[in-house]
Amino acid sequence: MKVVVVGAGVIGASVAYHLAKAGAQVTVVDGAGVAAGATGRSFGWINASFHADEAHFRLRHESIVAYHRIAQQMDLEAVRWTGCLCWEEKGGALEAQAATLAALGYGVDIIDRAEFARREPHLANPPAQALAFDAEGVAETATLAQALIDAATGLGAQLLLGVTALAVETAGDTVTGLRIEQGVIPADRVVVCTGTGSPGLLASVGVALPMLSRPGLLLRSAPVAPVLSHVMAAPGQEFRQDASGRIIAPTSANHQADDADRVTQRPDVLADAAMARLQAMLPEVALRWEQVTQAMRPVPLDGLPVMGHCGPEGLHMAVMHSGITLAPLAGELVATAVLDQPLSNHQSDLIAPYTPQRFQEQP
Repeated sequence: MKVVVVGAGVIGASVAYHLAKAGAQVTVVDGAGVAAGATGRSFGWINASFHADEAHFRLRHESIVAYHRIAQQMDLEAVRWTGCLCWEEKGGALEAQAATLAALGYGVDIIDRAEFARREPHLANPPAQALAFDAEGVAETATLAQALIDAATGLGAQLLLGVTALAVETAGDTVTGLRIEQGVIPADRVVVCTGTGSPGLLASVGVALPMLSRPGLLLRSAPVAPVLSHVMAAPGQEFRQDASGRIIAPTSANHQADDADRVTQRPDVLADAAMARLQAMLPEVALRWEQVTQAMRPVPLDGLPVMGHCGPEGLHMAVMHSGITLAPLAGELVATAVLDQPLSNHQSDLIAPYTPQRFQEQP
């Protein structure tokens, strides 16, 4: 089966890898490069502590499990299981958050100030209580996407970069390929994984995908000595340290639930403010921000992932926020559906709330 995957971000890369592993003839098309969009400008936190509802929790939690499956198949040096310390809430609200996650079967501990200071000795003014999510981790996002692409091409997939996807080609009600500027790439299946670029391509065959406008800014500091071991989710600031020593942080508070539809201040002003917050928490090191990047996060209208068949026979999509967390499981589920292989009852339950039909059925 010939499959064209449109998009070389982490979702497209995972879909391509799982398709190639299953024996499909895969071509990945991207108008820019691997991880050139939202993937390469993502915070990279792998977690299920942030979720919209129980079904969304199950999807995210299962994707953490899927990371460990994929790590048995390929080198995943881009992923580190650092754990997370979270004190965005306090008192009764923090305890209620812990109880809710524990009831869902998620690993969570409430740690006191002394244990927090033992785990993160460089942080000033440790909180009286924090939640510890030891199963969570981080990905160096561009490296992860490239590793998945390399694994896919190692299995025979082909990569076309700098090539713009113009339209999905059909004959009657069946996909026949992908139109690019130079002609048509023949295909039995087309999988659209182009993030915020997906609605335009899907519209070429009358498929609607309403999206929210959700800009995200991410800062990277100049490298400093190792001062952090975990992802840190503090009130008003999430941050972590990458393998090169850079502190990485969104410029917005509680960025995963950030609902701002535009950036109203200059990026350098926002970065200065975020860096001031970080410096107050890490007084032992002299911090300066080195880079700020902005990307439009791919957030469907209801904030939830979209995965599955849509429109003409042979067309599928995989578009979602939190792609770093969801990539390995999304790749498994979408590849299975694309190849017309049966999903297990468990897989069917996981993907059922996220089919594209929920938007097609709206008046």
